[in-house]
Formats: sequence, C-alpha cells, structure tokens
Amino acid sequence: MTTSTPWYEPFDNEIKHISVLLKTQLWLQIVLALILGITCGLLISPTGGGLAQPETAVVIAQWVKLPGTIFLSLIQMVVIPLVVSSIMLGIATAGDPEYLKKIGLRIFPYFVITTSVAVTIGAGLALWIEPGQYIDSKLITGMAQAVPVSDVLQQSVPDKLAGLIPTNMTQATLEKSMLQLVIYSMIMGVALVALPSKKSKVILQVLDSIQSIAMKVVSWAMLLAPYAVFGLLCEITIKIGVDALLGMSIYVLTVVLGLAVLWVFYLLIVRVLASRSVWEFSKKVRSVQLLAFSTSSSAAVMPLSLKTSEEELNVKPAVGQFVIPLGATINMDGTALYQTIAAIFLVQAFGVDISTSGLLLLMLTTIGASIGAPSTPGVGIVILATLLSSVGVPAAGIGLILGVDRILDMCRTTLNVTGDLTACCVMDKWLPATAKSKPVDYWQS
Repeated sequence: MTTSTPWYEPFDNEIKHISVLLKTQLWLQIVLALILGITCGLLISPTGGGLAQPETAVVIAQWVKLPGTIFLSLIQMVVIPLVVSSIMLGIATAGDPEYLKKIGLRIFPYFVITTSVAVTIGAGLALWIEPGQYIDSKLITGMAQAVPVSDVLQQSVPDKLAGLIPTNMTQATLEKSMLQLVIYSMIMGVALVALPSKKSKVILQVLDSIQSIAMKVVSWAMLLAPYAVFGLLCEITIKIGVDALLGMSIYVLTVVLGLAVLWVFYLLIVRVLASRSVWEFSKKVRSVQLLAFSTSSSAAVMPLSLKTSEEELNVKPAVGQFVIPLGATINMDGTALYQTIAAIFLVQAFGVDISTSGLLLLMLTTIGASIGAPSTPGVGIVILATLLSSVGVPAAGIGLILGVDRILDMCRTTLNVTGDLTACCVMDKWLPATAKSKPVDYWQS
C-alpha cells in the first residue's frame, strides 16, 4: 500500500529555512509583525475595513498597544543609565585625550554639515513639488487645534547655551533632558581619563556593571519587540485610518521622498567616506531601522544601535559608545528635513508670502532647533510649532498635519538612527585605532 506524498514535502526544506530565520532574525520578525499590524489595523479601523464600531475600535487599539507600551517602558527605564555609562566608558576606552579631541573636532562639524544637507533637500523638494497647493481650503478653514509651545524652546541663545550644563542632575533626569545628560557624561568621562588609574578603576567597574545590567534588561525587552511592533502599528493604523492619509497624500509623499533622498545621501557617505559596501551596510542596519520605524523613538533604539555598531558594523567601542548617544541627541537629520518641508507646506497652504531671506532664516532655525531635541515620539510637532511664528503661519496650522504626523514620525526616526550609524562608520574610518580602542576589562587587577 502506497502512501500519498504530502503536498508540502517538496517545499519542506524551504519551510524549515523560513522557520529558522523567523526564530533567529529579528528584522524578519519585525517585518512580519509590521505587515500584520498594519493589515489588522486597516481591517478594524472604522475608515478601513470597518470590522469594529468606532467605540469598540478605540478599546481594541488600547489593548493591542499594551505590549508596545511595556516594551517602550522597559527601554526608557534603562536608557538614562545606559547613555551615561556608555558615554563615560566610551571616553575612558579611548583613554588618550588627544584621541578624544580628534573625535570631537570631526563629529560636531560632520553633524552640522549632514543636518544642513538634510534641510536643503527638504526645502528644495517642498519648493519644487509645492504640496501646500493640493490642500482643500475646507481643511484650513475648519481647523482650530493648536499645540502648546515649550518654554524651553523659546529661550534665547545665551540662555540655551548656559542651560547645557546641568546644575541639578536629578532635575535633568526627571525632565529627561538628554543633551544635558550627554554633556554631563562627557565632562565626567574626561575627568575620569585625567585621574590616575587607581582612583578611576572603581568608578569604571561600577559603570561597567551598570551598562551590563541595562543591556540585560534590554535583552529581555527585545523578546517583546515583534509583539510591540504589531501592537504599536495596529493601534496607529486604527486611529489614523485611510481618510487622513488620502487627504494629505501629496504632503506625505513629499516628506517620504525627501527622506528617501537623504537615505541615498547616507549610502554615498558610507561608500565614499567610510569605504564600505552599501549592500552590507544596508543589510546590517535593517533591524535597527525597522525597530526605529515601529517605535518612533531614537532613545528606544539606542541599545540596539550600540550593539549593531560594535557587533555588526565592527566599529571601535570608543567610537560607537561616544557617537551613538551623542547622535541620538543632536543628530536629527530626518527630523530637520521633515520640519523644513512641513513649515514650507503650511506656508503654501495658508498663502503666506515668504522671502528668500525668510526661507534661509527658517532653514537656519530648523538646524538649530533640531540639535538637542528630545529623542522621543512626537517631539517634532513641538519644535515645528516654534518655527511657524518665524514665517507668519498661525500656530493652529499644526492641526492640519497632526493626523499624519505619527506615520511621518516613524519614517523620520528611521533616518535619524541611520544617520547615527552612518556617522559611526565614517568616524571609525577617519580615526585610527589606539591601544585602548578595544574592549577593556575593568575588573582585572
């Protein structure tokens, strides 16, 4: 008696291979969760498939978001000790003050130049496509939602510079002022390098333990990553629906196109300045990009960015531990590009006449505002509100783009973290290895 061959037997090896990939490749798990999250969200959304009533859809969105909320909370719980310990250990790993000087003299001009390029790309596309001309006038006249402007963002330049030095670490921690914490960590790290090894050894051991504990919590959180991605994307899709995206499609496409051009610019940097394979770089950073897209937070992705820079991109620890936390705080190229397009879009939508000098002022203000912006979801809207007054657009204009801001926040965060990893590769190429640029065992006698 012959037994029939199962239909799937010819594909048995492929099925096993896919199963192994799903179990071992984080990026593939995130892609699958992303697709399922968006699909389920569209089916449940009242403006999509309409499988649930609006009230029921809201309740479903709250529950399905729970794994994502837990994931983000776990990451945010350890992000401050991780940033402080990573920067201080990164500086201590470099060891040589001359080496630290070389990093600083290269990384800060690099960040300013790339941010300027991002702003220029955004302004060029917005002026060329003119997305504000495609908006229905009814959307403008019926809009009245305003966004409060942060007092911190309205401070004068001297006050901002003086406020960079944290006089109260507890307050800086509670307010999650990442730029203050980064500067504090840099000062303390340089002080550690200046101390004799006998006096600094105990502190370095403590910092090493703090970093290890934080990374252990991160490893636990990463087990939730695919479920978090599914929940966050499903919740966003249920709330946004289809109507908001269709009504602002030209604006959304302009921002996405600008970010795509910025991505190509990064690939050119990787190939020309870092002398690396574009394909290999893209392959190794995809997990970070997918997680950034799903969480909309550079801070939440920072632990994975640190791990990727050292283990996948083989960047020297002294470079990665210094550039990644610093870049997550002051290197917001995607955010700067988005703010420029959004501001010009609102100028066009409201029919405000802006001169060439006013446009240049807007671009310069965008560069300055993006530096030190908190690496948390939605911060781009708050910063944008401060830019509108400089070009004559009412603050209520923010209400026009609130509906699609979250999906664009996901896209620009992806480019923000990509820019940090690109900077790591460039700095790793420009800076020669030193005696202490390899991992250090702070516990050896």
